[in-house]
Amino acid sequence: MLSRSFLKAGHTPTLLSAFLYFDLSFMVWVLLGPLGVAISKSFGLDAAQKGLMVAIPVLSGAVLRLVAGVLVDHIGPKKTGIIGQLIVMAGLIAAWRLGLHSYHQVLALGVILGVAGASFAVALPLASRWYPPEHQGLALGIAGAGNSGTALAALFAPGLAQWVGWNNVIGLAALPLAVAFVVYVLFAKDAPNPPAPKRLAEYMSVLKTPDAWWLMLLYSVTFGGFVGLSSSLTIYFNAEYGLPAVTAGFFTAACVFAGSFVRPVGGALADRFGGVRTLTVVYVLAALGLALASFRAPSVWMALAVIMFSMSALGAGNGAVFQLAPQRFRKEIGVVTGLVGMTGGIGGFYLASSLGWAKQMTGSYQIGLLAFAGMALLALGCLTTVKTRWRKTWGAEAQAAGVTLRL
Repeated sequence: MLSRSFLKAGHTPTLLSAFLYFDLSFMVWVLLGPLGVAISKSFGLDAAQKGLMVAIPVLSGAVLRLVAGVLVDHIGPKKTGIIGQLIVMAGLIAAWRLGLHSYHQVLALGVILGVAGASFAVALPLASRWYPPEHQGLALGIAGAGNSGTALAALFAPGLAQWVGWNNVIGLAALPLAVAFVVYVLFAKDAPNPPAPKRLAEYMSVLKTPDAWWLMLLYSVTFGGFVGLSSSLTIYFNAEYGLPAVTAGFFTAACVFAGSFVRPVGGALADRFGGVRTLTVVYVLAALGLALASFRAPSVWMALAVIMFSMSALGAGNGAVFQLAPQRFRKEIGVVTGLVGMTGGIGGFYLASSLGWAKQMTGSYQIGLLAFAGMALLALGCLTTVKTRWRKTWGAEAQAAGVTLRL
């Protein structure tokens, strides 16, 4: 998968630095999910409150991705990433030193953790700008595999919370971020010949292009499903199957790893067979998996297998969408990454909060999971509608520029 031409085409230290920064940023972005069982015991939270608690960082990250996308095009991805990392580390240390004494203070921390979620709009352009179109899927898949950071939170946070208390886990999370920060500062480099900065009105002009909205919709399902489940699964396994928080965290980590490490595979498949073909298969599999997951499995192991299957499909879809985005919007990749990433986060906020609402109102997560399976089918229908036009218009533009596309 890592061909000689790929290794020669870009800048490997930047790609790996982008991955590490993205990975550990995602670790803290979803931190409230793995800590959710412990936090809910401290404040006596109901299912809807737990759903909102894990959804707030996702929503905050969604909005801030647009801000980060604009900053990337104005001051470059490296400086934007440095600013974001400093804000997150300061927020974690402040929350640890001062303590969190109410549910509303936890929600306020969730807003700050959204800055870590905005790392998506930094890491992907940082990597993307070094690579030609034929390697975009794999490069962005590797950088985007930083989604696996959500698994690190699920693996370690619940156990550490039992050992040192959940508030101290928040402070400890700043330590690996500091390591990633040093690596990022030393090894990451902005690509030469970046696009010229544009006025804000020019950024917003991207929204006049229908293709931007289609990509936003497609990603709201693939990434929204991935991050929404990543944030909610520890609470889900605890509530549905009575697993202790630590065991629920291990199960969550397995699901997240499945989705994260299939992302580069999805990008590579999109490079080879086309992003449209890859996404078509992805949405069918994701809808099937989510629909099956909505019917409570008789054993936790069956539930784990079904959710891992669903997360793998969604992870592959994340890589495939970002094989398409730079082919259509290479000059505006910073703001497009922000816009597409924003809607991905909004999809995650919807799923996480709706799961909590469904559990609170009906005693089951089924309605929330079925609704998101329906969204996957909607995305499939939309993709089927636009794919013929994309192949004609994008292909003509690429041919005029002397570039070969795989759609």
